[in-house]
Amino acid sequence: MLTRLAVGLVWLLHFMPLSLLAPIGAGLGLLVYPFAKKRRHITAVNLRLCFPQMTEPERRRLARAHFAFLARSLVERGILWWASEARIRRLVRIEGEENLRAASGGPVILLVPHFVGMDIAWTRLACERDMAGMYSIQKNKFFETTLLRGRRRFGKPVTLSRQGGVLAAVRAIRQGFPFYYLPDMDYGRRDAVFVNFFGHPAATITGVSRLAGLCGAKVIPCVNRMLPGGAGYVAKLYPAWDNFPSADVAADARRMNEFIEQRILEMPEQYYWVHRRFKTRPEGEDPY
Repeated sequence: MLTRLAVGLVWLLHFMPLSLLAPIGAGLGLLVYPFAKKRRHITAVNLRLCFPQMTEPERRRLARAHFAFLARSLVERGILWWASEARIRRLVRIEGEENLRAASGGPVILLVPHFVGMDIAWTRLACERDMAGMYSIQKNKFFETTLLRGRRRFGKPVTLSRQGGVLAAVRAIRQGFPFYYLPDMDYGRRDAVFVNFFGHPAATITGVSRLAGLCGAKVIPCVNRMLPGGAGYVAKLYPAWDNFPSADVAADARRMNEFIEQRILEMPEQYYWVHRRFKTRPEGEDPY
């Protein structure tokens, strides 16, 4: 019942102008911050490991700013799920679309780091082309149905469960669907290597490298940014990576992490810090 009420509220809020909706979401995040003990602790650990040069008050300010953007992303998800195509085109600016057009003659993987606005580019690009991507099966089936309807409402996209294996993803990429891939979470030891993320070994999946090699796909990084003050969103497509994949999957994973580190430094408050990025540790290391 609570999930249905929350989804209903997000649906109602999506009718509001973004200039009003954005401060509501940010304010909600700041209200929730003192009470979200578990996620606040995870965020604090991540920020301490990744930004040791910051003082404790600086990291707390960054954590609060993160919760403001995180709550914004949840409240504003209603725009992506229910707003008109015209409104989405007006609010989301694509930068670097020529990089995707240049690679459109062959298989493409869009490498999408986990910034809080992670679905922005999917929805905007789906207005113009059929996409493929993965989702995680949700415990709440009503929420899962809502999520899938939101992602499937433009074109004829291919949405695959992460638990369904790699073969379906390979088929979709080979069929020419740009594959929207978010690979920068700690999914455990399976298909992962330990490479540095802000100076600490992090279990990093090798899926980007393996899929690109299997499909002969070009990898185009795609970063989503929520602009301050309800000014809209930017989905930035970077040039396809040269010499990728290499013969060294660990080097490929480190290249991905290094790229994500650089983008985080540009907008640290918008990375998904509430995830336990350093949960899986190398043998002999205690968990964080």
